[in-house]
Amino acid sequence: MMGIDPVTLIAALIVASTPILLAAIGELVVEKAGVLNLGVEGMMITGAICGFAIAVDSGSPTLGFIAAAGGGAALSLVFAFLTQYLLSNQVATGLALTLFGLGLSALIGVSYSGISPPVTPSLDIPGLSDMPVLGPILFSHDAIVYLSVALVAAVWATLKYSRVGLIIRAVGESHDAAHALGYKVVRIRVLAIMFGGACAGLGGAYLSLVRVPQWTEGMTAGAGWIALAIVVFASWKPWRALIGAYLFGGITALQLRLQAAGFDIPVEYLSMSPYVVTILVLVIMSSDRNRAALNAPASLGKVFHATG
Repeated sequence: MMGIDPVTLIAALIVASTPILLAAIGELVVEKAGVLNLGVEGMMITGAICGFAIAVDSGSPTLGFIAAAGGGAALSLVFAFLTQYLLSNQVATGLALTLFGLGLSALIGVSYSGISPPVTPSLDIPGLSDMPVLGPILFSHDAIVYLSVALVAAVWATLKYSRVGLIIRAVGESHDAAHALGYKVVRIRVLAIMFGGACAGLGGAYLSLVRVPQWTEGMTAGAGWIALAIVVFASWKPWRALIGAYLFGGITALQLRLQAAGFDIPVEYLSMSPYVVTILVLVIMSSDRNRAALNAPASLGKVFHATG
């Protein structure tokens, strides 16, 4: 590819994918528990400003990421209370959560515009980071990149092999049957929602502290919606979510480099290309409705009301 270094492209792909991957893996667990939370975008942008503000004020990116996870989880509790205790409609509540998060973050972020956050250090592994090709691609990233991949592995292993994962899947497949067996359906779903909120918050903070190290109102720019789409694209399977996030991140990184290399393609077409590809993939995936329905948790989006 003229003017584009494949090594830096792949390294940039991983960085661009990380915020979406974190949000997607959190939402996957939420949906596996039978809850449809469309407020991912709101939780991401809230995490972005919470993490940015704390990192700037404390000088510590680590504290920023912790605050972002806490901010995302706190906002998700609003959704959990409304949908699990007041039994409000999950779709409407999720959309309201996104709008609330966007407004709240804009309010908090007024005094943080134009400020650079402290640098998040890379984990340069001696010997490995200096390797040609593989060094820059795999061993020169920050801790959050490795955490995101470890989180995918942990979620996969938990859902597939552990008792906790079995309970989450049971609640998502049939909340009435799980309730009849004595499991606390509402408590399990609230914890899953909080986990999803914390992951979305981390993803948002990665945007504001690493990928675009500054605060800009509305900087998530639809990343939360892409994360939701990736969960469906992945058929609720963690490793497929990783592939989906990296696919989107790869197209994003490529279009930025095509712009920088001066290719004679209108910027607008390049900017919309990641979203167009995502839509096309979703259309192809949903063309087999029977298969899609088979993979989706049976109780997804359904209100649970304990009868006894």
